[in-house]
Amino acid sequence: MTDRMRIFDRNLVRQRRARFARDFGEAGFLVAEVAGRLIDRLEDIRRSFPRVLVLGGQQGVLERALAGRFGIELLVTSDTVPGMLESGNGLAVVADEEALPFGPDRFDAVLSVMLLHWVNDLPGVLVQLRTCLKPDGLLLLALPGGETLFELRQCLLQAELEMEDGASPRVSPMTDVRDAGGLLQRAGLALPVVDVDRITITYADPLRLMRELSRMGEGNALLQRRPGPLRRATLARACQLYVEQFGDADGRVPATLDILFLTAWKPHPSQPKPKPRGSATVSLIDALKAPPANDGSGG
Repeated sequence: MTDRMRIFDRNLVRQRRARFARDFGEAGFLVAEVAGRLIDRLEDIRRSFPRVLVLGGQQGVLERALAGRFGIELLVTSDTVPGMLESGNGLAVVADEEALPFGPDRFDAVLSVMLLHWVNDLPGVLVQLRTCLKPDGLLLLALPGGETLFELRQCLLQAELEMEDGASPRVSPMTDVRDAGGLLQRAGLALPVVDVDRITITYADPLRLMRELSRMGEGNALLQRRPGPLRRATLARACQLYVEQFGDADGRVPATLDILFLTAWKPHPSQPKPKPRGSATVSLIDALKAPPANDGSGG
């Protein structure tokens, strides 16, 4: 991987997720919520998945939701952090998401919740996941993207510009919903679908939000981050701006999360395919013409 592709400090991400694993019972509410929404989407697919890979242990949240369902005969969970695998009920594999050890055509489905926004090479990971899927295997992922935490991003940037000599990135870049489908196609996956759930959580004050993000292992892990914490005056100004711009009548502040759900399949000859370009027999212009209005004359 080239230096240009390295966005996140992966060692720092692992350290923070290890701490999150120890405090998961209290801090893992968001993972549990997103896992439930992913299972809802899986239930809409009327087929069985005998061999399933769960990417990201998350203390067994997704494994427990899958237990006894979807015709699963073998469930494998992989994570870089051993502590995240402690509460699972399937086979556990400690492995880096960016260097998966699984061979080709191994799984009928690969699922992941709230993990892949921390990889440096998401297109490369998607290619690896496509490879380890069987033909016509399902890929179903959930990760934050879009306008996630736009309130926090905006206020931190404005406060630093006001109080310090320039600004540095304080919130990670997010996958844009318009680009997510293209990433799936680029990885050689078929029938890509991307949909978004917007979740809004309110906090008594911005500091509570920042502490919650830290507990969940979601603090700033950008390689280009400014060393050291925010200056106290800058932090106070950011909190003030947050309340002024986004606070409600009671002073509570919202945190917006856009959760992207990416669905795609490993190509297989049985899948529907678009017709060749130029094969249409009806003009689109003619098809869109409105029928003549009825003037009521009956003639």
